Amino acid sequence: MAGEPAIEVMGLRKSYGDMVAVDDLDLRVERNQCVALLGPNGAGKTTTTEILEGYRRRDSGDVRVLGVDPQRAGRRWRAQIGIVLQQVSDLGELTVLESLRHFAGYYPDPRPVEEVLAQIGLTAKADARGRTLSGGQRRRLDVGLGIIGRPELLFLDEPTTGFDPEARREFWGLIRTLKDEGTTILLTTHYLDEAEALADMVGVVNRGRLVAFDKPHELGDRHAGIAVVTWTENGQRRSAETDYPTALIRELAGSLGGELPNLTVSRRSLEDVYLSLVEQVGEEETS
Repeated sequence: MAGEPAIEVMGLRKSYGDMVAVDDLDLRVERNQCVALLGPNGAGKTTTTEILEGYRRRDSGDVRVLGVDPQRAGRRWRAQIGIVLQQVSDLGELTVLESLRHFAGYYPDPRPVEEVLAQIGLTAKADARGRTLSGGQRRRLDVGLGIIGRPELLFLDEPTTGFDPEARREFWGLIRTLKDEGTTILLTTHYLDEAEALADMVGVVNRGRLVAFDKPHELGDRHAGIAVVTWTENGQRRSAETDYPTALIRELAGSLGGELPNLTVSRRSLEDVYLSLVEQVGEEETS
C-alpha cells in the first residue's frame, strides 16, 4: 500500500548457535528512498538483507516488506522485488542476451531486454557467454537481472565490486534513474563515497545492531560538529577549528582586509563518522 513504508523491521533477531548475527534490530525504509547499510564484515548486514528478501528465517521480530511478511510471501510478492546478490556463479553457458530473456520470462511486465542491455552497458557483449565476461561485466549482468522485472524494491549487495571508476559512476546514474522512476533501493556497500552519493538515508550496522540511522550529511551530527577553516595568509596555509565558521570567516575577512585566499571549510567526513561509530560500539562491548 502506498501509505506504508517499503520496509519495516522491529526487534529483529537471528542467531547461529551461540553467535548472535542480528540483535534486536529496527529499520524503516520509506518508499522511493535509497537507503545504504554500512558496516564491517560480519556486522549482520547480509543476514538482515537475506531475511528481508525471504531467503532466511528469523528467530524473532516483526518484518514487513512491501506490506508482506517475507517468510509467508508468495509469487506475486517476489515479482515486486529485485535482488542483486554479492556473488553469483551460474549462467556461465548462456549469453548475456539469453540470460536477460530467460529472467524476463519470470515477470508479468519486464523491461525490454535491449533497454536493459543499454542501461548496464553490455550491448556490445549481448552474444558473449557468461563465463567469458570479466568480473565487472558479470557484475553489470547481475544488476541487469535484478532490474529486468521493474521491481518496486531493489536489493543491491555490494553491486559495484569489480567496477572501474568510470563504470561505477555510470552505475550511480542508473540507480538515480531507477529511483526517479519510483524504485525503492536498499544498498549494502563498503564504498562510503557510494553511500554518500546515492543514499537518502545511511544506516550503520555493527555487531548485529543498527547503531546509527540518518541522512548522510547529518550522520553522527557531522553537520553540526567542529569545523576546520583553512586559508592562506602571507603565503602560508593557516587553519583554525571552530563551532562557528561563519563568524570566524567574517572576523578574518575584517582583519585581513576582505578576500581570504584559498578559503575552505570542512567538517568530519562520512568515513570519520563511520569509523567513530564502529569503534564506539566495540569499546562498549569490551567495557
